[in-house]
Amino acid sequence: MLGQPVNIICMKWGTKYSPDYVNTLYSMVNRHMIRPFRFVCLTDNNDGFVSEIEVLPLAKLNIPAGPERGWDKLLTFTSPLYDLVGKVLFLDLDVVIVDDIDCFFDHAAEFPIIKDWAKKDVTGNSSVYRFTAGNHGDILDNFRKHHQRIRQQVRNEQEYLSSYVDGQNKLSYWPESWCQSFKYNCLHQGLEAWFKVPLKPEGAKIIVFHGKPNPPDAIKGRSGKWYRKVLPTPWIAEHWQ
Repeated sequence: MLGQPVNIICMKWGTKYSPDYVNTLYSMVNRHMIRPFRFVCLTDNNDGFVSEIEVLPLAKLNIPAGPERGWDKLLTFTSPLYDLVGKVLFLDLDVVIVDDIDCFFDHAAEFPIIKDWAKKDVTGNSSVYRFTAGNHGDILDNFRKHHQRIRQQVRNEQEYLSSYVDGQNKLSYWPESWCQSFKYNCLHQGLEAWFKVPLKPEGAKIIVFHGKPNPPDAIKGRSGKWYRKVLPTPWIAEHWQ
């Protein structure tokens, strides 16, 4: 008996990501989940989505526009979050799933997130986090009330989110091997990058892309930065479909 479906959600706004990103994410989840699941995309435009994807309208934060759009992720903490109940796993559109992810629902923690690779403080990377639907409305309420001060104090939504939840003693991190950075954990350094294909870390379940390159770039060997060499990466192509 596999029980009630669990919730996996993503977000798409604007034109940075094509519908193919959402469809590919659904396809990867479908291959790497054993238990039943709902796959929900909060979006302002669902054109081009496959029919298996459940679409819900993306609400508005109603704050002044700025260079950092990631604040919209805080809308996942809307209470109630439509009709979602129970555990919710949030996934960024540009992650690559390379192994089974049922364990992300079995992991015993109230609010697990990736430990950010570049930060020495409590900051998590919000490409993959899990929460209980409707239980953290205060995260969003506090931001709406104090957004001007918060945006002056922290650079982005994941710094605010991590600090706020840590202040409640609810923050924890996924096992280190589960979520690996393509940039930090897969790319070779120096001259080796010119001769060796990026490696697939042992024990990894999700490869996180942040900044450049993105998964299609990695498949073709485009780095997006003149100082960073990326060879074509067949194992990303194998999973990014």
